[in-house]
Amino acid sequence: MDERLRNRELKAKLDRPVALVGLMGAGKTTVGRRLGRMLGLPFLDADREMEEAAGRSLAEILEAWGEEAYRDGERRVIRRLVTGGPSVIATGGGAFEDPETRQALKENTITVWLNAAVDVLHSRTRLRPEHRPLLDQKNARSVLEKLARERVEIFRTTDIEIFSGETSREEVAGRILTALHEYLHATKTDP
Repeated sequence: MDERLRNRELKAKLDRPVALVGLMGAGKTTVGRRLGRMLGLPFLDADREMEEAAGRSLAEILEAWGEEAYRDGERRVIRRLVTGGPSVIATGGGAFEDPETRQALKENTITVWLNAAVDVLHSRTRLRPEHRPLLDQKNARSVLEKLARERVEIFRTTDIEIFSGETSREEVAGRILTALHEYLHATKTDP
C-alpha cells in the first residue's frame, strides 16, 4: 500500500491525539514534528505551550515558581492539549511521572514511549543544555541513569513502546506509524 494512502487511512481512524512520552533527549519533539507532518496532523509541544502560557522559558518558570508550580502548569497545559482532537503531542520528560497528567494522557490519547539508551539521551541533551532546566549538566549522565531507573515502570504502562536510538527521526516516525496501525487494528471492536 502506498505510504501516503496508509497515512491518510491511519489519520482517518485516529479519534484522539497521539502523545509521545519519554526521557529528555528521547526525540519527542523532533520525531513528533515529523510524525505530525506524515499524518497531516497538528504538532503540539507541551513545553512550548507552557512557555507561551507563562510568557517565560521553562528555566525561568522553575526558578521563579519552583518545580511544584512547574508541574501544575504542565498538568493544566496537557489537560487542554489532550481535548483538542487528533494531533501529535510531545510531552515534557517528567510529565508522564505525574499521576494526574499520566491519567489525562492515558484516558484521552494513544501514549507512545520513545525509549532510548542513556548514552543516546546523554549525547542528545548535551547539544542544547539551556533547554534542560531539570538536568544538572555537571552530572548529566548520572541524572539520566537515575531518571531512567525511576521511570521505566511508569513508561511501560504506555500503549506503544518504540526504541528511538541512533536512527533517523523519519525511521522512528515510520515505526510509530506501523505500531499505531497495529494498535488501532488490535483495539478495534466490531459491533
